[in-house]
Amino acid sequence: HHLAMGIPFSSCLLLILLAHEMGHYLCCRYYGVSATLPFFVPFPSLIGTLGAFIRIRSPIRSRPALFDIGIAGPIAGFIVAIVVMVGSLLRTKVVAVMPFSEVQLGYPLIFGLALRGLKGAGLMPSGTGSGILHPTAIAAWAGMFATSLNLLPGGQLDGGHIVFALSPRRHRIISRLTILALIPMSFRWVGWLLWAVLLRITGMRHPIVQEWPAVTGKRRWVAVFGVVILVLTFIPTPIANAGSMQVLHQVLDKVKQTIGWHR
Repeated sequence: HHLAMGIPFSSCLLLILLAHEMGHYLCCRYYGVSATLPFFVPFPSLIGTLGAFIRIRSPIRSRPALFDIGIAGPIAGFIVAIVVMVGSLLRTKVVAVMPFSEVQLGYPLIFGLALRGLKGAGLMPSGTGSGILHPTAIAAWAGMFATSLNLLPGGQLDGGHIVFALSPRRHRIISRLTILALIPMSFRWVGWLLWAVLLRITGMRHPIVQEWPAVTGKRRWVAVFGVVILVLTFIPTPIANAGSMQVLHQVLDKVKQTIGWHR
C-alpha cells in the first residue's frame, strides 16, 4: 500500500524538478551556453531528495541571457506543479476529523486559491471539514516550496541571478536584505536560519556579466510574473511547530533526558 502511494508521489515530484532544471538547460542550449543534463540528489528526508541541479560549464555572456536562463526554471517547474496540484486536489477527500499526523504542513497561497476555485466550480465537496491530501498533492506542495526557495532574491539562487540581470549594482544589497529577512522568520521555521547561513556562505558576489545590453521591455514584465510566482508559492511556516525556539527547547529536553538517563 505504501509503495503504491509512494510511486505517484515520487514520480510527480521528480517530474516537477525535471521541468525546472530542463527549463534552465534548454535556455542554456538556446544561448549556446554549455551545461550538463540535470542531476538528482537523493537524501533521506521527508520527501527523499534535496532537489536537482545542472552544471553550467561556460560563461553566460549577457544580462538578458542570464535573466532568461535564471527565470526559465522556476516558470517551467511552476507550470508543471500547477497541473499536478489541480489534478491531485480533485482527489482530495474532505473529512470531519483529521487523522493524527506528526508533521503538519503549511500551505502556499496558491493552494488556498485553487481549493476555493475548485469548490466554487463544484468540482470538490464544499464541506467545512479537513482535507486528506492525495500523495501527488504533497508532491505539488514540495514542488511549489522548491520553486519559492529558488526564487529568493539572493546569492547564487535563481532569484539572485534574476536580480543581478536586472540590476548588478543592487544584487549585493538585496542579497543582504534577504538574509536579514530570513533570520527573524526562523522563529516560524528553523529552516529559514539554515537558508540565511547558506546564502551568506555562497557569498554576495556574482560572476561578471557584460553590462550591456540591459534587461528591458517584456523581460521586466516577466520579472513581475516571477515575483507573482514567489508570492503564490511562498510558505512562511512550511512545517508547524518547528520554529527555532521550539527546536531549541526540544533539543534541550532531549539533552536533559539523556543526562538524567545516564545518572
